[in-house]
Amino acid sequence: MLDDQLQPAAAPRLVRSLGVMGVLFLTLSVATPASSVFVIVPGMLQVAGTGAVWAMILAGVVCVATAFIYAELSSAWPVAGGEYVAVARTLGPLAGFVMLGVNVFNNLLFPPVAGLGISAVLATVMPGLPAVPVAAAVVAGSTLVALLNIRVNALVTGAFLAIEVLAILVVVGLGFADWAQDATRFLTAPVMPAASALVPASPASIGLAASIAIFALNGYGAAVYFGEEMLDAPQRIARAILAALVLTLAFEVVPVIALLVSAQDLGAVLRSEDPFGQMVAARGGSGLGAAMALGVVVAIVNAIIACILACARFFYGTARDRSWGAPVDRWMASIHPRLGSPVVGTLVVGGVGVLSGTGLVAIYAGIALAAIVGRRTGATAHAPYRMPLYPLAPIITLAALGYIVWTSWLDLEEGRPGLLMTGAQIIGSAAYYWFVLRRRGPWQVQD
Repeated sequence: MLDDQLQPAAAPRLVRSLGVMGVLFLTLSVATPASSVFVIVPGMLQVAGTGAVWAMILAGVVCVATAFIYAELSSAWPVAGGEYVAVARTLGPLAGFVMLGVNVFNNLLFPPVAGLGISAVLATVMPGLPAVPVAAAVVAGSTLVALLNIRVNALVTGAFLAIEVLAILVVVGLGFADWAQDATRFLTAPVMPAASALVPASPASIGLAASIAIFALNGYGAAVYFGEEMLDAPQRIARAILAALVLTLAFEVVPVIALLVSAQDLGAVLRSEDPFGQMVAARGGSGLGAAMALGVVVAIVNAIIACILACARFFYGTARDRSWGAPVDRWMASIHPRLGSPVVGTLVVGGVGVLSGTGLVAIYAGIALAAIVGRRTGATAHAPYRMPLYPLAPIITLAALGYIVWTSWLDLEEGRPGLLMTGAQIIGSAAYYWFVLRRRGPWQVQD
């Protein structure tokens, strides 16, 4: 009896109320296709030029393989903690906590960075907006929305997602309506900008652009964070993940092709900071260009809301697994009795965003290894979904990630510092596990 009294109380549970469409809306909002197209893709074009098409193909192959891995692992463990739970269950607690630590940095970084991007997007409509106050206000407002019931948030993000899709369709329609380039040359003779000329795109530039493309396409795996609020999650979550990937690929790859084939001056398009916005304004008028900018802002806000929702559930999972110590674990594992949301976890994610891409390589590599070990040991044998053509997907993922790591290491300005930062996160997480968490006793994730 005394032992029972000394055991910490079980964390309150999240409420299962979402179907496949609700999880799909939330997951696509995390992937945020419109903001990826308008904000991230221009950097790919500047790095690799029309080689960005090959970069997106490479990234697409990696993401398809990784989506199969996510689908199998998520059907085995549809748990709010996400990737670290699957890794801990297959590779052991140390590897699981390293995955947890890398995800902490990734999850806390996105909301403030995305908030700062809103001022840049709105500069064409309302120049001179102060970046930091606007970002703080957007993240604070998104946090308040994220506190609401998850079904309400699924409807809100679904409505915002419709605006995103409309913006993408406008770009596609305007681009393909004015065909000017031979699309086959994007594959047979890709070029990239250099000084005042266009030169053949190098493998290193395409590899670096592929790492950017993986970040742009990322988000389909976020479905697992909502697994504990999904009805019949083990049987249905794979559908949400694979559907999110297919739609993300369509919504991001097709606009890039539409932009490139419509370019009258290919060099100017590849060097532009805002090629999509300029194309829309040039062919649809300044009014449509302004409306498009507002649509992108809606997409970014939607992504921030969805990201805070997912991250709050991630931190709820880490607290339920007693990763931080009392009373922090107890606070972050609390659930609002009426709204059904992890209140403290939501406020923590949003609060850090108010105050304040190579990590994905480590996460993708971790789940690929987890899938291989899970199959070999039988840890994932209970998963209702099984990826096709195993072990092709994890092998493709690991091989492509190796290529991306190599090309990123050759990039002294961004790629190598990013890899070193990810290495520091891995070492710091392992040290915390070894010298702090392990001394409290066995660390076991709950599923």
